[in-house]
Order: sequence, then C-alpha cells, then structure tokens
Amino acid sequence: MIYLDNGATTFPKPKVVTDKIMECSLGYAGNPGRSGHKLAMKMDLEIYETREKICKLINGTEVLNVIFTFNATDSLNLAIKGVLEEGDHVITTSMEHNSVLRPLNKLRKDGKIELSIVYADDKGYIDPQKIFEALTPNTKLIVTTHMSNVFGTIVDIKAIGDFCKENNILYLVDASQSIGVLDIDVQEMNIDLLAFPGHKALFGPMGTGALYIKEGIIVKPLKEGGTGSYSHSIDQPELYPDSLESGTPNGVGIIALGKGIDFINEVGLENIRNHEMSLKNHFIELLKDNEDVILYGTLDDRQGAVVSLNVKDMDSSEISYILSDEFDIYTRPGFHCAPLAHKTMGTEELGAIRFSFGYYNTLEEIDKTVEALLNIIERNKK
Repeated sequence: MIYLDNGATTFPKPKVVTDKIMECSLGYAGNPGRSGHKLAMKMDLEIYETREKICKLINGTEVLNVIFTFNATDSLNLAIKGVLEEGDHVITTSMEHNSVLRPLNKLRKDGKIELSIVYADDKGYIDPQKIFEALTPNTKLIVTTHMSNVFGTIVDIKAIGDFCKENNILYLVDASQSIGVLDIDVQEMNIDLLAFPGHKALFGPMGTGALYIKEGIIVKPLKEGGTGSYSHSIDQPELYPDSLESGTPNGVGIIALGKGIDFINEVGLENIRNHEMSLKNHFIELLKDNEDVILYGTLDDRQGAVVSLNVKDMDSSEISYILSDEFDIYTRPGFHCAPLAHKTMGTEELGAIRFSFGYYNTLEEIDKTVEALLNIIERNKK
C-alpha cells in the first residue's frame, strides 16, 4: 500500500499516538472538569498539557487561549462567526477551502457582511499586494490559507500579518495544511487567529482541532452549555477556554494529539519539512517533461508537499480509481472542497488528482507511483 492522501488526513499515525489512545481509553477516560475524582483530574491535566504543547509549537502567549474544537471547519466557523458584526467587510482569497468560503458566503448572502475575494495567478500564487488593495474603511478581517489544500501553494502570511497589524485589522490563518510542516510563529507573523485540525500533519486522531486566539481578542461563542465550571449560573462563562468549549470534549483524542506534537518535536519540524519537500521535488522532476501530464502550481519552493495534476484525455476520478484498485496507491481526485481554487487554475470542469505526501512516504514509493501512472497513461493510448 502507498498512501498519498495526507492532505486529507495523515496515515499511518505514529505508534506513540495510537498507544496513547489505548492507554487513555482503557485507563483514565473520565469526564474532564465534571468531577473531582482521580480519573477526571488526570484527564484534565493531560488536556492542559496538550494546550501547552500547541501554544509552544506556534509561539503563542496564552495557553488558555488554545480552544479545542473537533476539526479545522469547527475552528474556522468559530473564528469567523465569533468576531464579525453586521456591516463588516472581509477579504479572503480564491485558494480557500469551503470551510472558509461557505461561512463567509452565507454571511454575505444574508446581508450581514461585505466580502472581497482576491484571485491568485494561474500558478495559484497569491500576491499580498492585491489583498492590500482590496482594503476598505470597514474591513474587519482578512482570512487566508497558509498553504492550498489542492495545489500546495504557500501564502506569505508574514507580509499579510504585518499589514493587518499596521491597519488594525484581524488576521485569521487557516493552517490546516501547514501546521506541523511549516514554521508558524503567531507573534512574529502577527496572526490574531490560527485555525487548524489535529488529524493532518500534527499526527493526531480525527475529531481533534483547535483555534488559537491572540490575547485581548474577543470571540463570541457559537454554542452555550455545560463547561464544568461556574455551574451555579445559567449564564455562559466569559473566560477562555470555557466560554468556547461547551460540552464534553474529545479528551482521548486531544491527549493523543499531544503525543503527535511530541513526535514532531522529537523528529524535528525542519526534518519533516525537508523530507516531504524532497518527495514533492522528486515527483515533479519525474513528470515535468511528460507531454501527457499537466502539473499545477508554482512547482518550486513556494509549493508545499502537495501536487495536483491531470492526464490528457483521462478523468481524474478514473485515474485515482485505477491507482487504488490495481496498484494499491491512494490519492484524491475531484474538486477537494475548493471550487474557486480550481476556477483559478482552470480545472473547474476537470477537477484534478491530488498527490499529498507525508513523513512516512519514501522516494521508492514516489518511483512506484510514477511508474504506475505512466503505465496507466500508456494503456490509455492503445
């Protein structure tokens, strides 16, 4: 088996992660914050330790402003709907996932906000200057991905963060594809809100994610309910993280996510990034001169370990199916929940097949994948 769908979720997970799931599930999966007994207290402590690990990874300043969610979609909706008011203007880009575009579009259609979408060039690269030029007097928020989930293009979030700070605008970054691979420093990059899942390059389980909120920023709750704190009151607590974490959390998943971050720290984020980039570069090198293959993206260091392509006269879904059925190679075809990114690249009708590489992939697997792809291409010509 060759798994090349790490852009959806990393697989396999490190053994320390799966071992922690079993240890916690069998040993102390009490309800955190809801009781004074030892199991609940141990769960509470280890959840807090994961907050600390996340805060350190992104160089955050306030551990309690790490808000646990169930995925990046959850985090993005919480951030977007939690800071915007009627009449606000928002700037985003054509390279965003629907987890950004759909909540913003809904608010726009409901007449609550104004929305500007800045388009990338035909390589998928976002020019920060075009974002700056979209500024209006009522711009409240800029939202961008850090790295495209379809074409791997990396956004200059430092330049955008600096602009936002200078103009007193909130900056929300979708780090779904980048956290755990690219360097993220919320202080240095002037990021106000950072949304991300646990199940991708942080090596955590599905059903985990977080939103980091810069100190001093108020995010309104999307839901109210039990928090295990201030239980004598029918009012929602106002302090983080309680105000935004109603209901029983995925404690087992959060604690296992902490082990994923331990794994990253042990291996070294730079080592992970260099390995994945070497796989991407090797893949591109083997295919860039093939006249039957259309590669998308900048195809340079501005592109992360994600490569989408099409084969002339073949449907992306057909190729992905053959790779899976005949060769045990797993990819993702179609439109990847990013319709405007495909429109930007001219693939809104075709879609594309995405190869997303991860730490556990090898150069040998890349060679076998290209060999299988070329085999499919040659068979299609007959």
